[in-house]
Amino acid sequence: MDHAATMRRTYERISAGDIEGFGDLVAEDFAEHQGVGPGFPPTKEGTLAFFRSLAQSFPDMRMDVEDLIASGDKAVARVVVTGTHKGEFLGVPPTAARVEMQLIDIMRFDASGLVCEHWGVADMLSLMEQLGVVTTGASA
Repeated sequence: MDHAATMRRTYERISAGDIEGFGDLVAEDFAEHQGVGPGFPPTKEGTLAFFRSLAQSFPDMRMDVEDLIASGDKAVARVVVTGTHKGEFLGVPPTAARVEMQLIDIMRFDASGLVCEHWGVADMLSLMEQLGVVTTGASA
């Protein structure tokens, strides 16, 4: 099975706004280890609900793979996420800000080739800075 191609398709479907199609690539017993977001359980349904919400917050969101490495039953990707903040996101009202954020994702695939586990790191500080929620000053 080509886990790299499946991982790439997850980003393509999310970027196209096809959250249900993304869900077709995710196993029913999926486990999210990163934590999806406040109020979203770390399950397949919680993850799909989070991405539906994200698509409302950033309707033009794109997830572009910069690097992708697959080995065995896992694949790792470095992804750049871009979008325009047009809906409430984590309690932040729309700002119309154009944002860019880096992600590192690890996905594990089951015997049928579906994503069954996810770990990841997202540069949320950078995102919150771009939305004007936090500011960082120069170091002393």
